[in-house]
Amino acid sequence: MAAAPQGADLVRRQCEERGVRFLQLQFTDILGVIKHVVLPAGQLSKALAGEVIVDGSAIEGFVRLREADIFLRPAVGTFRVFPWSEGGGASARLICDLHALDGSPFPEDPRHALRRVVARAEQDGLSPMVGAEPEFFIFPRDAAGAPSTHSGDQAGYFDGGPQDTGADLRAEIASALVGMGFGIEAHHHEAAPGQHEIDFQYGPALQVADDLVTFRLVARTLAARRGMLATFMPKPMADVNGSGLHLHLSLFRDGRNAFYDASAPDGLSEVARHFLAGILAHARGCTAITNPLVNSYKRLVPGYEAPVYVTWSQRDPSPLARVPARRAEGTRIEIRHPDPSCNPYLALAALISAGLDGIAQRAEPPRQAGAAVYRMTSQERADLGIVPLPSDLGEALAAFEEDEVVQDALGAEIVSRFGEAKHIEWDYYRRQVHRWELDQYLLSF
Repeated sequence: MAAAPQGADLVRRQCEERGVRFLQLQFTDILGVIKHVVLPAGQLSKALAGEVIVDGSAIEGFVRLREADIFLRPAVGTFRVFPWSEGGGASARLICDLHALDGSPFPEDPRHALRRVVARAEQDGLSPMVGAEPEFFIFPRDAAGAPSTHSGDQAGYFDGGPQDTGADLRAEIASALVGMGFGIEAHHHEAAPGQHEIDFQYGPALQVADDLVTFRLVARTLAARRGMLATFMPKPMADVNGSGLHLHLSLFRDGRNAFYDASAPDGLSEVARHFLAGILAHARGCTAITNPLVNSYKRLVPGYEAPVYVTWSQRDPSPLARVPARRAEGTRIEIRHPDPSCNPYLALAALISAGLDGIAQRAEPPRQAGAAVYRMTSQERADLGIVPLPSDLGEALAAFEEDEVVQDALGAEIVSRFGEAKHIEWDYYRRQVHRWELDQYLLSF
């Protein structure tokens, strides 16, 4: 038996102290869906030794006919006890790295893609840090369990009181996450009826991606236990704001924020400006990853607070990239176009790589353009070099397939599998005849 990884004794002790009876070994497929194998606590030593095998040929986006067996190697620092019991006892999770039969990292593992990008930054003495603001909707279910998008919620942005019918569940989710050891900064009602936000404190990129994956599971599980639905679908209702996943990125060097320069007029260092330029240069190529659903592009339209053009600003809150006013250790770049349906490992891998490419190229960001961009004509925007984000998944896939930096960040295997799955999704959508079309055209033509 292989030696258990460092920290395994702490995991064993925590399992005993917390009465853990079942252990979930978790990972995500390429699309970001959680997969897990559940083991009784008596199998903990086998799990910690990395001897649990799953069949990759049955998992979406993974291998089909070749090299089906995949080893799960738990990252012991990801041990968390869930805030509910299963099978008469506590249940915990360990997030796993995937390895091939020869012991090498599995090339289609999204977590490995992000870890590789982080390692690339660390070679230059830079540590990527991330703060995340995921939005989501809470909807009721009927007696048969079918969900409805009519929440009965009359609250708006930051509203409280009885109008916020999801307040108790949102508080329960936030409390559960705090109890699991997550750094939660705030939670509140969002702009649309039934829409909510829970903000994560900033932390290392890989840790934040792990936490976002588990957050979605916790929110869905606790909602289901109340007979409700928590959904991370970007745009479940027309004519209201959709849900975003705003990501606040910064780079630290030697424990200090490398984005801050006290001597610069705006407090932004050259590293920050180059990183921002890289984000903007590769924004269209990243969008299939950060906004991966057909439905994602129903959110990225004018009038609903989501970005439509590749612009940035230090003041206006509406562009794709925003530099909040806080400086010193809080200096950061907020990326506003991702949505919570994305695979956070792949989204962060793509965005961080885009920024690192900007640093490598010593690129400079274009002139700031805030809300004024929406009042410009198409020609005025073109004259300024302002380009729109992709308007649908098909256009996003074309931009993704032309961006070598983003593809290199993910690796050839993930690029191939992701592209294959998303082209199938887009083609299937394009062949459908939707209710709107029937209502609009059936009797008129």
